[in-house]
Amino acid sequence: MRQIVLDTETTGLSAENGDRIIEIGCVELVARKLTGNNLHFYLNPGRDSHEDAMKVHGISNEFLRDKPKFSAVADELLAYLAEAEVIIHNAPFDVSFLNKELSLIGKPALKHCVAKVVDSLMMAKELFPGKRNSLDALCDRLEVDNAGRTLHGALLDAELLADVYINLTRGQNSLVMDMGTEPEAGVALQIVDLSAFDLPLLMANDQETTAHEALLTGIDKASKGKTVWRALTA
Repeated sequence: MRQIVLDTETTGLSAENGDRIIEIGCVELVARKLTGNNLHFYLNPGRDSHEDAMKVHGISNEFLRDKPKFSAVADELLAYLAEAEVIIHNAPFDVSFLNKELSLIGKPALKHCVAKVVDSLMMAKELFPGKRNSLDALCDRLEVDNAGRTLHGALLDAELLADVYINLTRGQNSLVMDMGTEPEAGVALQIVDLSAFDLPLLMANDQETTAHEALLTGIDKASKGKTVWRALTA
């Protein structure tokens, strides 16, 4: 599967109120591995960044004066994203800006180009309810080195998010153990029939059951009563 981790920097917070994209960073994953086939643009937005936005990304208006417009890179960007699963942290924000830029040059919305958009922020909120799930917080929690992130930058943030996403989803895609080697050409993988094994059934003891219930109660409290298992029980 081809996946693209994407991030943008913008002149402000509202695409509908005229803010524009000033930087796009994309990192490619194939079979959950970084390929190095990344894409990065600085863009001239045709307007100045808000002061608060500049404090976040540190990109000056003067630096962007001679950079290309979004229209000049749109075809290259869309070709790069075509049919890929796109991973974005707080996807509605970036997608709203990309869709606005595309609409201004008469092109269809992003969803018509890509296979799917995955919001890693929503994934993190489901896995860590009640906790901070900013990119920096996830880097700390998932042991991703973000020491070089003093300011936001689209390519750097996309690279960090790629590592975060891999750690966030580790073990979800396959039950096959990676033995670190590729099978030789023409050699079939050995399939083990687990029905041949008599697997013991181990029941939780009272202490383990109590600890598990306490954990579920804590998760339910953190999510303000929105846990599915409590709703089904009720």
